[in-house]
Amino acid sequence: MALLSARVARTRLSASALAAQRARELRAKGVDIVELAQGEPDFNTPDHVIEAAYRAMRAGQTHYTPVDGTPELKDAIVRKFRRENGLDCRPENVSAGAGGKQVLHNALAATLDAGDEVVIPAPSWVAYADITAYLEGVPVWVPTREANGFKLSPQELERAITPRTKWLILNSPSNPSGAVYGADELRALAAVLERQPQVWILADDMYEHVLFDGRRFDTLAAVAPQLAPRTLTLNGCSKTFAMTGWRLGYACAPVELVRAMARLQAQSSLNPSSVSQAAAVAALTGPMDIVRSRCAEFQARRDAIVPRIAAIPGLRCAPPHGAFYLYVSCAGWLGKRTPQGKVLENDADVTAYLLESGVAVPNGTGYGLSPYFRASFATSLPVLEEACRRIDAAARGLGA
Repeated sequence: MALLSARVARTRLSASALAAQRARELRAKGVDIVELAQGEPDFNTPDHVIEAAYRAMRAGQTHYTPVDGTPELKDAIVRKFRRENGLDCRPENVSAGAGGKQVLHNALAATLDAGDEVVIPAPSWVAYADITAYLEGVPVWVPTREANGFKLSPQELERAITPRTKWLILNSPSNPSGAVYGADELRALAAVLERQPQVWILADDMYEHVLFDGRRFDTLAAVAPQLAPRTLTLNGCSKTFAMTGWRLGYACAPVELVRAMARLQAQSSLNPSSVSQAAAVAALTGPMDIVRSRCAEFQARRDAIVPRIAAIPGLRCAPPHGAFYLYVSCAGWLGKRTPQGKVLENDADVTAYLLESGVAVPNGTGYGLSPYFRASFATSLPVLEEACRRIDAAARGLGA
């Protein structure tokens, strides 16, 4: 008799989590591994945020809070969305949860029935498809083109939508490609969505402050306010403020959807950590100088690693416009033979070979578009340089 439910079989670890886990296992055995798998800034949480959390704990803010955020947090989020994004957001439009992933899960769980489709440009963060499948929805991957900067075109969107389509998920800047949609590109997509009133839009803006080369950030609900009544704008503290472990995500969404998400959250985790909420208030209302200086450091790392990777035989990558990942084409390695005699048939074989060579990276299959692998540059320059040296050595060890 089966002991586990069918939904367990629909749940899997992400490609990045698997690569990071394998790196930890090998390190525990004494193997020297350079890990570029995790999407986590190597900086610490800003001091003023940590101090705010300490003050909150000392003041007794260690108890239950309202399910989807304290009034203080919701006020800070409202002001953030109005100030930085030009969104007409009110406290009743705000949902806060234990990380952006929980907010995403709540939104899809509140709206998807079995067989409903979610349009996901490929490549995209693995959780979009995995959570959709877990909830008995149907992920509809739409392959984008490297020549188009891995961005979804209006024509590709139009072809992907069917009567069963419930959501479009749009991530800008993108994990894993670093693609950034400009205002005109968002308006072109909005023109398609205006003709499809059954489709909700989830704009994942988690990396909005990791932008390079002076680019401006635009979000769909501000560029196309006519779509705001069916748009959820997702964000969080993890990437902007190096608060991955604090687990605090938030969104601005229509009131009916926010209320449904709160009902679901009340029956799962209840409120996000009271201490994390106090820390998030300090992050969202405090100075942004440290965020800008860290973004400049990410850009310096990008500028250092892109030419190194591009010079490696058989690999190709363009400079990302945002976030802190490279999406590296390894098509030139396919069909090659490793020193152990293994023929590299796909990107999973490539990442397995790189792991043997001392570098842990996730393959592109998990992100919906092959043959690629993702490399995070949210780590120090010496670590990145050593990774490049090992990848280059791996390339030169391949035979025809």
